[in-house]
Amino acid sequence: MRKVLLMGNPNVGKSVIFSRLTGVNVIASNYPGTTVEFTKGYMRLGGEKVEVIDVPGTYSLNPTSKAEQVAVEMLKEGDLVIDVVDATNLERNLNLTLQLLNNGKQVVVALNLWDETRHIGISIDAEKLGEILGVPVVPTCAITGEGIKRLVSELPNAKTNSFEYEEERRWEKVGEIVSQVQKITHRHHTFLERLEDVSIKPVTGIPLALVTLYVVFNIIRFIGEGLIGLIFEPIFENLWAPLMMRLSDLLGNQGFIHDLLIGKLVEGGIDFFESLGLLTTGLFVPFAAVLPYVFAFYLVLSFLEDSGYLPRLGVLVDNVLHRFGLHGLSIIPMMLGLGCNVPGAMATRVLETRRERFIAATMMAIAVPCMAQTAMIVGLIGRYGARGLGAVYGTLFIVGIALGLILNRVLKGESPEIFVEVPPYRLPYFGALLKKLWIRTKGFLKEAIPYVLLGVFIINVLYSFGIIQFIGRLTAPVITGILGLPQDAVGALIIGFLRKDVAVGMLLPLGLNLSQLIVASVVLTMYFPCVATFAVLIKELGIRDMLKSALIMISSALIVGGILNLIL
Repeated sequence: MRKVLLMGNPNVGKSVIFSRLTGVNVIASNYPGTTVEFTKGYMRLGGEKVEVIDVPGTYSLNPTSKAEQVAVEMLKEGDLVIDVVDATNLERNLNLTLQLLNNGKQVVVALNLWDETRHIGISIDAEKLGEILGVPVVPTCAITGEGIKRLVSELPNAKTNSFEYEEERRWEKVGEIVSQVQKITHRHHTFLERLEDVSIKPVTGIPLALVTLYVVFNIIRFIGEGLIGLIFEPIFENLWAPLMMRLSDLLGNQGFIHDLLIGKLVEGGIDFFESLGLLTTGLFVPFAAVLPYVFAFYLVLSFLEDSGYLPRLGVLVDNVLHRFGLHGLSIIPMMLGLGCNVPGAMATRVLETRRERFIAATMMAIAVPCMAQTAMIVGLIGRYGARGLGAVYGTLFIVGIALGLILNRVLKGESPEIFVEVPPYRLPYFGALLKKLWIRTKGFLKEAIPYVLLGVFIINVLYSFGIIQFIGRLTAPVITGILGLPQDAVGALIIGFLRKDVAVGMLLPLGLNLSQLIVASVVLTMYFPCVATFAVLIKELGIRDMLKSALIMISSALIVGGILNLIL
């Protein structure tokens, strides 16, 4: 099967063009041997089914990062390249175009963001550019779909044109081409450009960021609670619970198989949080308690990504994060970690040094609860209002700051700057946004459901054979003495390694008071990442650094938990 590669600089609209070219059945994968992600799908080209791959963004074929190295490796496997060029930044983008032409691949150039050139006073002679480069050049606006049909029709005309130039004179050649095909005229700032200026200056940008984050989390809560109250809880309570009660009657309302599948009956009925059965709690937690919040988070995050706000937030917090040995782009792993720690851990690869990756990953694993865990904490402590939730998240915030300052002082080395392109604000293309949302949501369910079911299964077996009680007695000096929790809480700590959200939910049947709930929630967040995050962090940090990070997590969780127990 022929492979069509979408290549170009970051933030040029490759993903939107990819979304236009392919259907809904797309696959997000990691390149073999790395955690660098790419997306692939399929399209029809002249009656032939071809594979379309959205290659990680790169500025050059001389790689300076893991993502760029993967892009260069994938180029070797492709048959045809669609070079997506930002028409508003022609000079920078043509640097990659000349290298692709010199690489000997069949190339078609998509001159994307064509509509924006008119808004900012840029005029490009696309026909003349095609004549100079010797390959088809098609103006496109991926968001509206303008030019996409013509782009597809030009793919069979893709040409191999070894564009001759001396390597040391490449930028000079780029300048010559730009001077022949591009004209720039004066024009006034648009509203979005004024907003761009406001959102990046500290005096106005910080209040705007706080307002944005406040609005974002209220939207997430509104969508999440709406989906739970209107759709998921009615389905489980009115349709699934009666079915489970019939199955419970068939199984005799007791016994090992009954407890494994249905769980313990609470007051003669099923409580989806307390029953702890594979078919009750095991399905209710990922689908009804967690999925709505995860869906809402990824919807909002995708909008912030595609609109161009996240890079601005990175620039804005750069000064503060440097005090923790990080730079502004570290905000991206933290934001992703709020949805799920796994993509958050993977996103640490945007950081250049091993020291930065270690600090960012450790801070995220300790102080950033995922949306699944947050959903359970809100369900557990939300009834106490700001008194409960404020204590949990206030503690995690203080711990994150203190930990960052300590690690920056203790760990040797420097945190170099990363130069990041800040794209203009754009209205996201909702087709691409929804496709990204679907991939992320599907990935969450694929990862969450097996671990939730495994966690519920293990805890049932451990309870049945008295192992939880034995470990509880063994760890009593720590669990009850230092943390002030009942021995049965050790079950939640064990399951926390599989799924943090299930572990938090397991606190509900223990009848803990507010102080104990706060201590348990904080400790469960800090003490260790879930197994999926743990596996990714081993790949990102290496076994040695992961063991150091784990030691920091466990010791800081015990110290903070002990202090909270004394205070509360």
